[in-house]
Amino acid sequence: MATRLTPFSRLLIVVGILAGVVFGGKYLFEHSSLKDKFSDSNKKGGSTSEGKALPIDDDVLNVQVFTFGNAAPGLYFNNGTEPNENSRFYKDYNLKVKFHVIDDFDASRQAFKGDKVQLFNNETSAMATEMQGLAPFNPQVVMQLDWSRGADAVVAKRSIQSINDLKGKKIAVAPSTPSQTLLLFMLEAANLKPSDIQMVEVPTTADAETAFKSGKVDAAVVWDAQSSLREVPGSKVLQSTVTASNIIADVFMGKKEWINANKDKLRKFYDGWMTAVAEINSDPAAKDKAAQIMASNLQLSKNDALGMIDALRLTNHGDNINFFGLNPDYKGITGEQLYTKMGDKYQSLGLAPANRPNWRALSNSYAVSNSTLSPTGVNAGEGNAKFTPATSAQKSAPAVATKTISITFPTGSYTLDGNAKSLIDLQFADVAKGFGNARVRIEGNTDNVGNKLKNIELSRKRAEAVAHYLEQTYDMDANRFIIIGNGQDKPVPGCESNATAECRAKNRRTEFQLVGE
Repeated sequence: MATRLTPFSRLLIVVGILAGVVFGGKYLFEHSSLKDKFSDSNKKGGSTSEGKALPIDDDVLNVQVFTFGNAAPGLYFNNGTEPNENSRFYKDYNLKVKFHVIDDFDASRQAFKGDKVQLFNNETSAMATEMQGLAPFNPQVVMQLDWSRGADAVVAKRSIQSINDLKGKKIAVAPSTPSQTLLLFMLEAANLKPSDIQMVEVPTTADAETAFKSGKVDAAVVWDAQSSLREVPGSKVLQSTVTASNIIADVFMGKKEWINANKDKLRKFYDGWMTAVAEINSDPAAKDKAAQIMASNLQLSKNDALGMIDALRLTNHGDNINFFGLNPDYKGITGEQLYTKMGDKYQSLGLAPANRPNWRALSNSYAVSNSTLSPTGVNAGEGNAKFTPATSAQKSAPAVATKTISITFPTGSYTLDGNAKSLIDLQFADVAKGFGNARVRIEGNTDNVGNKLKNIELSRKRAEAVAHYLEQTYDMDANRFIIIGNGQDKPVPGCESNATAECRAKNRRTEFQLVGE
Protein backbone atom coordinates (compact mmCIF):
# COMPACT_ATOMS: atom_id res chain seq x y z
CA MET A 1 0.00 0.00 0.00
CA ALA A 2 1.36 3.43 -0.97
CA THR A 3 2.48 5.73 1.79
CA ARG A 4 1.38 9.37 1.65
CA LEU A 5 4.27 11.80 2.08
CA THR A 6 3.85 14.61 4.54
CA PRO A 7 4.47 18.18 3.35
CA PHE A 8 7.68 18.26 5.40
CA SER A 9 8.96 15.08 3.70
CA ARG A 10 8.26 16.53 0.30
CA LEU A 11 10.24 19.64 1.26
CA LEU A 12 13.20 17.52 2.31
CA ILE A 13 13.15 15.64 -1.01
CA VAL A 14 13.07 18.92 -3.02
CA VAL A 15 15.95 20.35 -1.01
CA GLY A 16 17.92 17.16 -1.57
CA ILE A 17 17.36 17.25 -5.32
CA LEU A 18 18.39 20.92 -5.54
CA ALA A 19 21.51 20.26 -3.50
CA GLY A 20 22.41 17.41 -5.80
CA VAL A 21 22.00 19.64 -8.87
CA VAL A 22 24.11 22.44 -7.37
CA PHE A 23 26.97 20.30 -6.08
CA GLY A 24 26.92 18.01 -9.07
CA GLY A 25 27.05 20.97 -11.44
CA LYS A 26 29.92 22.47 -9.49
CA TYR A 27 31.83 19.18 -9.69
CA LEU A 28 31.30 18.93 -13.44
CA PHE A 29 32.37 22.57 -13.91
CA GLU A 30 35.54 22.09 -11.88
CA HIS A 31 36.46 18.91 -13.79
CA SER A 32 35.62 19.96 -17.35
CA SER A 33 36.85 22.35 -20.03
CA LEU A 34 34.13 24.85 -19.13
CA LYS A 35 36.19 26.22 -16.28
CA ASP A 36 39.08 26.98 -18.63
CA LYS A 37 36.77 28.68 -21.10
CA PHE A 38 35.30 30.92 -18.42
CA SER A 39 38.73 31.65 -16.98
CA ASP A 40 39.97 32.66 -20.42
CA SER A 41 37.29 35.34 -20.53
CA ASN A 42 39.36 37.38 -18.10
CA LYS A 43 42.31 37.32 -20.47
CA LYS A 44 42.90 39.50 -23.55
CA GLY A 45 39.66 40.23 -25.36
CA GLY A 46 37.35 38.77 -22.72
CA SER A 47 35.39 39.94 -19.69
CA THR A 48 36.26 43.16 -17.92
CA SER A 49 35.38 42.04 -14.37
CA GLU A 50 38.16 42.33 -11.84
CA GLY A 51 39.51 39.23 -10.15
CA LYS A 52 39.89 38.69 -6.42
CA ALA A 53 41.13 41.86 -4.76
CA LEU A 54 44.70 41.93 -3.48
CA PRO A 55 45.57 43.51 -0.14
CA ILE A 56 46.56 47.17 -0.21
CA ASP A 57 49.95 47.55 1.45
CA ASP A 58 53.21 49.47 1.13
CA ASP A 59 54.19 47.36 -1.88
CA VAL A 60 51.38 48.77 -4.07
CA LEU A 61 52.39 51.17 -6.86
CA ASN A 62 49.92 54.08 -6.81
CA VAL A 63 49.40 55.88 -10.12
CA GLN A 64 47.30 58.98 -10.79
CA VAL A 65 45.26 59.11 -14.01
CA PHE A 66 42.69 61.47 -15.46
CA THR A 67 39.42 60.49 -17.09
CA PHE A 68 41.20 60.48 -20.41
CA GLY A 69 42.19 58.09 -23.18
CA ASN A 70 45.80 57.75 -22.07
CA ALA A 71 44.63 55.76 -19.02
CA ALA A 72 43.52 52.93 -21.32
CA PRO A 73 46.74 50.84 -21.38
CA GLY A 74 47.10 50.81 -17.61
CA LEU A 75 43.46 49.96 -16.85
CA TYR A 76 43.47 47.31 -19.58
CA PHE A 77 46.63 45.60 -18.33
CA ASN A 78 45.54 45.89 -14.68
CA ASN A 79 42.00 44.69 -15.46
CA GLY A 80 40.60 47.72 -13.65
CA THR A 81 41.76 50.33 -11.18
CA GLU A 82 42.37 48.06 -8.16
CA PRO A 83 45.10 45.48 -7.51
CA ASN A 84 43.59 42.11 -8.32
CA GLU A 85 44.57 38.55 -9.14
CA ASN A 86 43.56 38.92 -12.78
CA SER A 87 45.83 41.92 -13.28
CA ARG A 88 48.55 41.14 -15.79
CA PHE A 89 50.83 43.48 -13.88
CA TYR A 90 50.42 41.01 -11.01
CA LYS A 91 50.44 37.78 -13.00
CA ASP A 92 53.32 38.68 -15.33
CA TYR A 93 55.45 40.91 -13.09
CA ASN A 94 54.26 40.21 -9.51
CA LEU A 95 53.43 43.92 -9.34
CA LYS A 96 50.42 45.31 -7.49
CA VAL A 97 49.12 48.52 -9.10
CA LYS A 98 46.35 50.85 -8.01
CA PHE A 99 45.13 53.61 -10.31
CA HIS A 100 43.71 56.74 -8.65
CA VAL A 101 41.32 58.70 -10.86
CA ILE A 102 41.96 62.32 -9.82
CA ASP A 103 40.60 64.71 -12.41
CA ASP A 104 41.13 67.91 -10.44
CA PHE A 105 44.51 69.30 -11.52
CA ASP A 106 45.51 70.79 -8.15
CA ALA A 107 44.34 67.69 -6.28
CA SER A 108 46.49 65.49 -8.53
CA ARG A 109 49.55 67.55 -7.63
CA GLN A 110 48.74 67.42 -3.93
CA ALA A 111 48.43 63.63 -4.16
CA PHE A 112 51.93 63.54 -5.69
CA LYS A 113 53.43 65.90 -3.13
CA GLY A 114 51.86 63.97 -0.26
CA ASP A 115 52.97 60.54 -1.55
CA LYS A 116 49.42 59.32 -2.10
CA VAL A 117 50.61 58.49 -5.63
CA GLN A 118 54.10 57.71 -6.86
CA LEU A 119 53.43 58.55 -10.53
CA PHE A 120 51.25 61.35 -11.89
CA ASN A 121 50.17 62.71 -15.28
CA ASN A 122 51.79 65.77 -16.77
CA GLU A 123 52.16 67.32 -20.23
CA THR A 124 55.59 68.13 -21.64
CA SER A 125 55.01 71.35 -23.57
CA ALA A 126 53.36 73.26 -20.70
CA MET A 127 55.40 71.62 -17.94
CA ALA A 128 57.71 74.61 -17.48
CA THR A 129 54.81 76.68 -16.12
CA GLU A 130 54.53 74.59 -12.93
CA MET A 131 58.11 73.49 -12.36
CA GLN A 132 58.77 76.20 -9.78
CA GLY A 133 56.06 74.80 -7.51
CA LEU A 134 57.08 71.17 -8.06
CA ALA A 135 60.85 71.69 -7.93
CA PRO A 136 61.22 70.91 -4.18
CA PHE A 137 59.88 67.40 -4.89
CA ASN A 138 62.42 66.64 -7.67
CA PRO A 139 59.92 65.39 -10.28
CA GLN A 140 61.27 63.46 -13.25
CA VAL A 141 59.67 62.26 -16.48
CA VAL A 142 59.87 58.44 -16.65
CA MET A 143 57.76 57.62 -19.74
CA GLN A 144 55.74 59.20 -22.52
CA LEU A 145 52.08 58.19 -22.69
CA ASP A 146 50.78 59.74 -25.89
CA TRP A 147 50.79 62.35 -28.61
CA SER A 148 47.49 64.20 -28.96
CA ARG A 149 45.90 63.38 -32.33
CA GLY A 150 42.62 65.25 -32.33
CA ALA A 151 41.97 65.69 -28.61
CA ASP A 152 42.75 69.43 -28.88
CA ALA A 153 41.49 71.87 -31.51
CA VAL A 154 41.03 75.53 -32.38
CA VAL A 155 37.53 76.42 -33.55
CA ALA A 156 36.86 79.69 -35.37
CA LYS A 157 34.05 81.74 -36.83
CA ARG A 158 33.11 81.59 -40.52
CA SER A 159 35.15 84.66 -41.49
CA ILE A 160 38.44 83.12 -40.35
CA GLN A 161 39.81 80.96 -43.14
CA SER A 162 43.44 80.45 -42.05
CA ILE A 163 45.67 80.85 -39.04
CA ASN A 164 46.95 84.11 -40.54
CA ASP A 165 43.39 85.47 -40.28
CA LEU A 166 43.63 85.29 -36.48
CA LYS A 167 45.61 88.55 -36.47
CA GLY A 168 43.76 91.10 -34.34
CA LYS A 169 41.09 88.58 -33.31
CA LYS A 170 39.92 87.55 -29.83
CA ILE A 171 40.86 83.97 -28.95
CA ALA A 172 39.82 82.21 -25.74
CA VAL A 173 42.43 79.92 -24.21
CA ALA A 174 43.30 78.44 -20.82
CA PRO A 175 46.82 79.77 -20.06
CA SER A 176 49.72 77.55 -18.99
CA THR A 177 48.04 74.50 -20.51
CA PRO A 178 48.48 72.35 -23.64
CA SER A 179 45.67 74.41 -25.18
CA GLN A 180 47.90 77.46 -25.12
CA THR A 181 50.77 75.39 -26.53
CA LEU A 182 48.68 74.53 -29.60
CA LEU A 183 47.76 78.18 -30.09
CA LEU A 184 51.38 79.37 -29.77
CA PHE A 185 52.59 76.76 -32.28
CA MET A 186 49.86 77.83 -34.70
CA LEU A 187 50.85 81.50 -34.43
CA GLU A 188 54.47 80.59 -35.17
CA ALA A 189 53.35 78.72 -38.30
CA ALA A 190 51.75 81.94 -39.57
CA ASN A 191 54.54 84.41 -38.66
CA LEU A 192 52.35 85.83 -35.88
CA LYS A 193 53.36 86.80 -32.36
CA PRO A 194 51.14 86.51 -29.25
CA SER A 195 50.90 90.32 -29.32
CA ASP A 196 49.30 90.09 -32.79
CA ILE A 197 46.11 88.59 -31.32
CA GLN A 198 43.85 89.35 -28.37
CA MET A 199 44.42 86.38 -26.08
CA VAL A 200 41.37 86.06 -23.81
CA GLU A 201 42.47 84.00 -20.81
CA VAL A 202 39.87 81.71 -19.24
CA PRO A 203 40.18 79.19 -16.36
CA THR A 204 39.51 76.01 -18.36
CA THR A 205 38.92 74.73 -21.87
CA ALA A 206 35.23 74.37 -20.97
CA ASP A 207 35.17 78.12 -20.33
CA ALA A 208 36.87 78.70 -23.68
CA GLU A 209 34.15 76.70 -25.37
CA THR A 210 31.46 78.68 -23.54
CA ALA A 211 33.05 81.98 -24.59
CA PHE A 212 33.05 80.87 -28.23
CA LYS A 213 29.45 79.64 -28.17
CA SER A 214 28.28 82.92 -26.59
CA GLY A 215 29.98 84.99 -29.30
CA LYS A 216 32.40 86.73 -26.93
CA VAL A 217 35.44 85.61 -28.93
CA ASP A 218 36.27 84.92 -32.57
CA ALA A 219 38.03 81.61 -31.88
CA ALA A 220 38.79 79.27 -28.99
CA VAL A 221 41.02 76.35 -28.10
CA VAL A 222 38.71 73.52 -27.02
CA TRP A 223 38.49 69.77 -26.45
CA ASP A 224 34.99 69.00 -27.72
CA ALA A 225 35.16 70.72 -31.10
CA GLN A 226 31.95 69.18 -32.41
CA SER A 227 29.89 70.63 -29.57
CA SER A 228 31.18 74.10 -30.39
CA LEU A 229 30.58 73.71 -34.11
CA ARG A 230 26.97 72.59 -33.63
CA GLU A 231 26.07 75.77 -31.76
CA VAL A 232 27.93 78.33 -33.86
CA PRO A 233 26.64 78.32 -37.46
CA GLY A 234 29.36 78.44 -40.09
CA SER A 235 32.15 77.80 -37.61
CA LYS A 236 34.98 75.43 -38.41
CA VAL A 237 37.91 73.53 -36.94
CA LEU A 238 40.73 75.83 -37.95
CA GLN A 239 43.42 73.43 -36.78
CA SER A 240 43.68 70.42 -34.49
CA THR A 241 46.26 67.97 -33.26
CA VAL A 242 45.25 65.62 -36.07
CA THR A 243 47.65 67.62 -38.25
CA ALA A 244 49.51 69.38 -35.42
CA SER A 245 50.50 65.88 -34.51
CA ASN A 246 53.69 66.25 -32.47
CA ILE A 247 53.03 69.17 -30.17
CA ILE A 248 51.14 67.89 -27.11
CA ALA A 249 52.77 64.95 -25.30
CA ASP A 250 51.53 63.49 -22.01
CA VAL A 251 53.94 61.77 -19.63
CA PHE A 252 54.21 60.12 -16.22
CA MET A 253 56.42 61.79 -13.62
CA GLY A 254 57.69 60.57 -10.25
CA LYS A 255 59.94 61.81 -7.47
CA LYS A 256 63.63 61.30 -8.19
CA GLU A 257 64.21 59.71 -4.78
CA TRP A 258 61.40 57.21 -5.29
CA ILE A 259 62.58 56.36 -8.82
CA ASN A 260 66.12 55.66 -7.64
CA ALA A 261 64.84 53.42 -4.85
CA ASN A 262 62.34 51.52 -7.03
CA LYS A 263 64.02 51.07 -10.41
CA ASP A 264 63.00 47.43 -10.85
CA LYS A 265 59.38 48.16 -9.94
CA LEU A 266 59.31 51.08 -12.38
CA ARG A 267 60.87 49.01 -15.17
CA LYS A 268 58.26 46.26 -14.70
CA PHE A 269 55.46 48.82 -14.74
CA TYR A 270 56.87 50.35 -17.92
CA ASP A 271 57.18 46.98 -19.67
CA GLY A 272 53.63 46.02 -18.74
CA TRP A 273 52.25 49.36 -19.87
CA MET A 274 54.12 49.21 -23.19
CA THR A 275 52.96 45.63 -23.78
CA ALA A 276 49.41 46.90 -23.35
CA VAL A 277 50.01 49.80 -25.77
CA ALA A 278 51.33 47.41 -28.43
CA GLU A 279 48.23 45.22 -28.11
CA ILE A 280 45.76 48.11 -28.16
CA ASN A 281 47.48 49.74 -31.15
CA SER A 282 47.60 46.52 -33.20
CA ASP A 283 44.56 44.47 -32.16
CA PRO A 284 40.97 45.83 -32.48
CA ALA A 285 39.76 43.26 -29.93
CA ALA A 286 42.28 44.55 -27.39
CA LYS A 287 41.24 48.16 -28.06
CA ASP A 288 37.60 47.16 -27.63
CA LYS A 289 38.36 45.49 -24.31
CA ALA A 290 40.39 48.50 -23.15
CA ALA A 291 37.45 50.79 -23.97
CA GLN A 292 35.07 48.54 -22.05
CA ILE A 293 37.32 48.54 -18.98
CA MET A 294 37.67 52.33 -19.25
CA ALA A 295 33.90 52.69 -19.47
CA SER A 296 33.36 50.46 -16.43
CA ASN A 297 35.93 52.23 -14.26
CA LEU A 298 35.66 55.85 -15.38
CA GLN A 299 31.86 56.18 -15.66
CA LEU A 300 31.92 56.59 -19.42
CA SER A 301 30.03 55.08 -22.30
CA LYS A 302 32.05 52.61 -24.33
CA ASN A 303 31.75 54.83 -27.41
CA ASP A 304 33.11 57.80 -25.48
CA ALA A 305 36.01 55.69 -24.26
CA LEU A 306 36.80 54.57 -27.82
CA GLY A 307 36.63 58.16 -28.98
CA MET A 308 39.13 59.20 -26.32
CA ILE A 309 41.54 56.44 -27.34
CA ASP A 310 41.21 57.26 -31.03
CA ALA A 311 42.04 60.94 -30.38
CA LEU A 312 45.56 59.93 -29.27
CA ARG A 313 48.64 58.17 -30.48
CA LEU A 314 49.30 55.86 -27.51
CA THR A 315 53.09 55.90 -27.56
CA ASN A 316 54.88 52.55 -27.51
CA HIS A 317 58.40 51.50 -26.54
CA GLY A 318 59.95 52.70 -29.82
CA ASP A 319 58.19 56.06 -29.49
CA ASN A 320 59.61 56.41 -25.98
CA ILE A 321 63.13 55.70 -27.24
CA ASN A 322 62.62 58.51 -29.76
CA PHE A 323 61.05 60.86 -27.22
CA PHE A 324 63.95 60.51 -24.79
CA GLY A 325 66.50 61.11 -27.55
CA LEU A 326 67.91 57.58 -27.38
CA ASN A 327 67.61 56.91 -31.13
CA PRO A 328 70.35 58.76 -33.06
CA ASP A 329 68.47 58.22 -36.34
CA TYR A 330 65.26 59.88 -35.14
CA LYS A 331 64.77 63.36 -36.65
CA GLY A 332 61.41 64.27 -35.11
CA ILE A 333 60.59 66.28 -32.00
CA THR A 334 62.02 64.93 -28.75
CA GLY A 335 60.84 65.65 -25.24
CA GLU A 336 63.85 67.87 -24.63
CA GLN A 337 63.19 69.96 -27.75
CA LEU A 338 59.51 70.37 -26.92
CA TYR A 339 60.08 71.26 -23.27
CA THR A 340 62.89 73.71 -24.06
CA LYS A 341 61.15 75.45 -26.95
CA MET A 342 57.86 75.92 -25.14
CA GLY A 343 59.56 76.84 -21.88
CA ASP A 344 61.13 79.80 -23.68
CA LYS A 345 57.77 80.80 -25.13
CA TYR A 346 56.01 80.58 -21.77
CA GLN A 347 58.83 82.54 -20.14
CA SER A 348 58.37 85.32 -22.70
CA LEU A 349 54.71 85.51 -21.62
CA GLY A 350 55.66 85.67 -17.95
CA LEU A 351 54.20 82.22 -17.26
CA ALA A 352 57.43 80.28 -16.63
CA PRO A 353 60.44 81.26 -14.52
CA ALA A 354 63.85 81.78 -16.05
CA ASN A 355 65.46 79.52 -13.45
CA ARG A 356 63.35 76.47 -14.28
CA PRO A 357 65.18 73.12 -14.35
CA ASN A 358 66.50 71.92 -17.70
CA TRP A 359 65.44 68.68 -19.37
CA ARG A 360 68.47 66.75 -18.11
CA ALA A 361 67.35 67.36 -14.55
CA LEU A 362 63.72 66.55 -15.35
CA SER A 363 64.08 63.35 -17.36
CA ASN A 364 64.89 59.83 -16.22
CA SER A 365 65.15 57.27 -19.02
CA TYR A 366 66.04 54.30 -16.79
CA ALA A 367 62.87 52.30 -17.50
CA VAL A 368 63.06 53.01 -21.24
CA SER A 369 66.77 52.19 -21.47
CA ASN A 370 66.48 48.99 -19.41
CA SER A 371 63.26 47.61 -20.87
CA THR A 372 63.14 43.95 -21.83
CA LEU A 373 61.17 44.91 -24.94
CA SER A 374 62.67 45.33 -28.40
CA PRO A 375 61.71 48.46 -30.42
CA THR A 376 60.67 46.37 -33.43
CA GLY A 377 57.40 45.06 -34.82
CA VAL A 378 54.43 46.23 -32.73
CA ASN A 379 56.88 48.06 -30.46
CA ALA A 380 58.53 50.04 -33.28
CA GLY A 381 58.35 53.82 -33.09
CA GLU A 382 56.01 55.71 -35.39
CA GLY A 383 58.57 57.82 -37.24
CA ASN A 384 57.64 60.62 -39.63
CA ALA A 385 54.36 60.48 -41.50
CA LYS A 386 54.27 59.02 -45.01
CA PHE A 387 52.39 60.77 -47.80
CA THR A 388 51.06 59.80 -51.22
CA PRO A 389 51.83 62.14 -54.14
CA ALA A 390 49.70 65.28 -53.89
CA THR A 391 46.62 65.46 -56.09
CA SER A 392 45.88 68.49 -58.23
CA ALA A 393 43.25 69.56 -55.68
CA GLN A 394 45.76 69.31 -52.84
CA LYS A 395 48.35 71.26 -54.79
CA SER A 396 45.98 74.21 -55.12
CA ALA A 397 44.17 73.84 -51.77
CA PRO A 398 43.92 76.93 -49.55
CA ALA A 399 46.76 77.22 -47.05
CA VAL A 400 46.05 76.57 -43.38
CA ALA A 401 48.97 78.85 -42.51
CA THR A 402 51.54 80.83 -44.46
CA LYS A 403 55.02 81.62 -43.13
CA THR A 404 57.37 83.81 -45.13
CA ILE A 405 61.14 83.46 -44.74
CA SER A 406 63.60 85.58 -46.68
CA ILE A 407 66.08 82.96 -47.84
CA THR A 408 68.86 84.60 -49.81
CA PHE A 409 70.34 82.89 -52.84
CA PRO A 410 73.30 84.11 -54.89
CA THR A 411 72.15 85.78 -58.11
CA GLY A 412 70.98 83.19 -60.62
CA SER A 413 71.67 80.33 -58.18
CA TYR A 414 69.46 77.82 -56.39
CA THR A 415 72.13 76.46 -54.05
CA LEU A 416 71.48 76.84 -50.31
CA ASP A 417 74.39 78.30 -48.38
CA GLY A 418 75.03 77.85 -44.65
CA ASN A 419 73.08 80.97 -43.72
CA ALA A 420 70.02 79.82 -45.70
CA LYS A 421 70.12 76.41 -44.04
CA SER A 422 70.33 78.02 -40.62
CA LEU A 423 67.25 80.13 -41.40
CA ILE A 424 65.30 77.01 -42.32
CA ASP A 425 66.48 75.24 -39.16
CA LEU A 426 65.55 78.12 -36.88
CA GLN A 427 62.39 79.44 -38.49
CA PHE A 428 60.59 76.51 -40.08
CA ALA A 429 61.94 73.07 -39.13
CA ASP A 430 60.11 72.95 -35.78
CA VAL A 431 56.86 74.01 -37.45
CA ALA A 432 57.20 71.25 -40.03
CA LYS A 433 57.99 68.67 -37.33
CA GLY A 434 55.20 69.82 -35.02
CA PHE A 435 52.59 69.81 -37.80
CA GLY A 436 53.79 66.38 -38.86
CA ASN A 437 50.58 65.33 -40.65
CA ALA A 438 50.22 68.48 -42.76
CA ARG A 439 51.53 68.81 -46.29
CA VAL A 440 54.00 71.63 -46.91
CA ARG A 441 53.71 73.83 -49.98
CA ILE A 442 56.92 75.69 -50.74
CA GLU A 443 56.60 78.66 -53.07
CA GLY A 444 59.66 80.33 -54.56
CA ASN A 445 59.40 83.98 -55.59
CA THR A 446 61.70 86.48 -57.33
CA ASP A 447 61.80 90.18 -58.13
CA ASN A 448 61.29 91.36 -61.74
CA VAL A 449 64.96 91.56 -62.64
CA GLY A 450 65.82 89.25 -65.55
CA ASN A 451 63.84 87.08 -67.93
CA LYS A 452 60.36 86.18 -66.71
CA LEU A 453 60.39 82.52 -67.79
CA LYS A 454 63.87 82.01 -66.37
CA ASN A 455 62.71 83.55 -63.09
CA ILE A 456 59.84 81.06 -62.88
CA GLU A 457 62.20 78.14 -63.42
CA LEU A 458 64.76 79.57 -60.99
CA SER A 459 62.15 80.09 -58.26
CA ARG A 460 60.91 76.50 -58.71
CA LYS A 461 64.44 75.12 -58.37
CA ARG A 462 64.97 77.21 -55.25
CA ALA A 463 61.79 75.79 -53.69
CA GLU A 464 62.98 72.29 -54.64
CA ALA A 465 66.33 72.95 -52.97
CA VAL A 466 64.56 73.89 -49.73
CA ALA A 467 62.38 70.76 -49.83
CA HIS A 468 65.40 68.58 -50.54
CA TYR A 469 67.18 70.05 -47.52
CA LEU A 470 64.22 69.24 -45.26
CA GLU A 471 64.05 65.72 -46.67
CA GLN A 472 67.73 65.02 -46.12
CA THR A 473 68.18 66.76 -42.79
CA TYR A 474 64.92 65.87 -41.04
CA ASP A 475 63.93 62.64 -42.83
CA MET A 476 60.69 64.12 -44.17
CA ASP A 477 58.81 62.29 -46.91
CA ALA A 478 59.44 63.76 -50.38
CA ASN A 479 55.73 63.33 -51.22
CA ARG A 480 54.87 65.69 -48.41
CA PHE A 481 56.10 68.72 -50.35
CA ILE A 482 54.24 70.68 -53.02
CA ILE A 483 56.69 72.73 -55.09
CA ILE A 484 55.60 75.99 -56.73
CA GLY A 485 57.74 78.42 -58.73
CA ASN A 486 55.96 81.78 -59.01
CA GLY A 487 58.85 83.74 -60.44
CA GLN A 488 57.95 87.44 -60.37
CA ASP A 489 54.20 86.83 -60.72
CA LYS A 490 53.30 86.96 -57.02
CA PRO A 491 54.87 90.12 -55.54
CA VAL A 492 54.30 91.26 -51.97
CA PRO A 493 51.29 93.63 -51.75
CA GLY A 494 52.56 97.18 -52.10
CA CYS A 495 55.66 96.10 -53.98
CA GLU A 496 54.09 95.14 -57.29
CA SER A 497 56.27 97.55 -59.27
CA ASN A 498 59.56 96.41 -57.71
CA ALA A 499 60.47 100.10 -57.77
CA THR A 500 62.81 100.10 -54.76
CA ALA A 501 65.63 97.90 -53.53
CA GLU A 502 63.60 97.23 -50.38
CA CYS A 503 60.63 95.96 -52.39
CA ARG A 504 62.79 93.81 -54.62
CA ALA A 505 64.32 92.24 -51.51
CA LYS A 506 60.85 91.51 -50.09
CA ASN A 507 59.81 89.85 -53.33
CA ARG A 508 62.85 87.54 -53.33
CA ARG A 509 61.27 85.30 -50.74
CA THR A 510 60.29 81.73 -49.96
CA GLU A 511 56.85 80.99 -48.53
CA PHE A 512 56.04 77.92 -46.48
CA GLN A 513 52.39 76.97 -46.40
CA LEU A 514 50.76 74.24 -44.34
CA VAL A 515 48.10 72.43 -46.34
CA GLY A 516 45.59 70.03 -44.81
CA GLU A 517 44.81 66.67 -46.38
